[in-house]
Order: sequence, then C-alpha cells, then structure tokens
Amino acid sequence: MKPKLQRRIQRYGWDKAADVYEGSWQAQLRPAHDVLLRLAHPLPTESVIDIAAGTGLVTFRIAEQTGPGGRVFGTDISEEMVNRASRIATQRGLRQVSFARMGAEELDCDDNSFDLAICAFGLMYVPEPETAMAEIHRVLKPQGRVAISVWGERNKCGWSEIFPIVDARVTSDVCPMFYQLGTGRNLEILLERSGFSDILVEKIEPTIDYASTREALDAAFAGGPVALPYEKFSLDTREAAHAEYLASIEPYRHGDGYRVPSQFVIALGRKSA
Repeated sequence: MKPKLQRRIQRYGWDKAADVYEGSWQAQLRPAHDVLLRLAHPLPTESVIDIAAGTGLVTFRIAEQTGPGGRVFGTDISEEMVNRASRIATQRGLRQVSFARMGAEELDCDDNSFDLAICAFGLMYVPEPETAMAEIHRVLKPQGRVAISVWGERNKCGWSEIFPIVDARVTSDVCPMFYQLGTGRNLEILLERSGFSDILVEKIEPTIDYASTREALDAAFAGGPVALPYEKFSLDTREAAHAEYLASIEPYRHGDGYRVPSQFVIALGRKSA
C-alpha cells in the first residue's frame, strides 16, 4: 500500500475510534505508559512534543510533571483525537498544553525546539518510521531525549488475531508491519540509525484486562486500528468476526472477562548533536 493511502486510512480510522479509544485502552496501556514516563523523566519547565498523542492519555501526565512553566505540544493524524484533547486541555485550564493535527513524518515545528519527544504506541502505524525518527531528531534540542513505546512480538500479544480476522473480510492492510518494531532489536536499531545514542530498552509483559466480552470486543474492533474497515461490515459479518475473535482469546478468559497476555517494548535515546 502506498504511504499516502495508508496515512489516509490511519487518519479516518482513528477519527472513527475516537469515541471508544480512551475507555478501551487508558487502563490497559497504563503499565507501558508508566515505564515510558519513568524512562523519559519529564522535568519542570521542559518543552515536550507528544507525537501520535491521541486524546492525550500521556500528554496530560507529562504536563503534570513539567508544570505550568513547561510547554507540552501534542500532535496526531486524527482531527477527532486532536479536537477531543484540545477540549480537555481547555476544560482543565492548561494553557501550556496545545494540540495540532499533523503526521509524524512531517512535523510542522522548528529545528531544535524540544527537550523531550514522546511517541506512545504511534510509531507502529507510521508508513515510513525512518522518516518520522528523522523528524523527531530534527526537532529535538542537542542532548534532547526521545522515548518510544510499541507493541512487542506478535506471539506474545494475545489479541493479535484481530488483524487477519478483519483482513479476511475486507482488504484493509491497516498495519502491515504492526509488530515489526517490537521484535528483536528492531526498535533499538531504528534509534541508532536515526542518530540517537545512550539507548535504553525495557520490555514488560502485563496482561490486558477486560471485565466483559463487550469491553473486549469494543477495544479490538471499535476502539483501535481496525475501526475504519470494521465500520463497513454488515451485521452478519460483524457477528461472525466477533465470534472468531472471541474464540481466539478464549484461552485468556478470566471469570466474565479476559486477561490477555501482551508485550510492550519501551526505548529511550538521546540526541548527541
């Protein structure tokens, strides 16, 4: 799939997921977000860019650490995500926090602008991650830090069957390389090739917990990367896809809900010049 088309699918797909995303993934991604923020260690008064910020799950936590004297700028390819995050910032009176719609591969920011760049679970969706990393390197100040989290290896992520289940019913190619960066040393190598040094990598394997079948289905189909192709399904197709997905996660049933295994890879690097 051409990068331009893939970006378009990502943009409108996440627009569709915006209503469900936060409720489906905030608690589930928190263990990885905790490690990401620990490694990144945002400091008071620092300037931070949060790339693929979504509704601000990490952005607003960064703002708590940088304080009113800092500056936090969130970007996302989805206009709906940006609008929601902007409303939250206004409601909370956070004048130091702002959001704009832009893709990770073309950041409309000056060179050497930020002390820290964060990308929490966004880089897997970028058609050209090398270009995105070059942009991150460009906008960081000398000695600036980058912290990135991605999903880990496919065989360690229990919900991974969602992609072939959807692709069998509609051609989507939403995330053809979704697990690549989280496999082996690929994320570390990408940072090295992008000019970052002092690289630290941590891998964690928490469970992704859902209290009910409905929560698990909403997260997988409506609140994530397959939301756009899923919208095209007929009722019968949805029911069949639901049944197949639930069968794939049945080994992880826990009472009325599920405890699905996962792996997250979190990396920190520093711009040397």
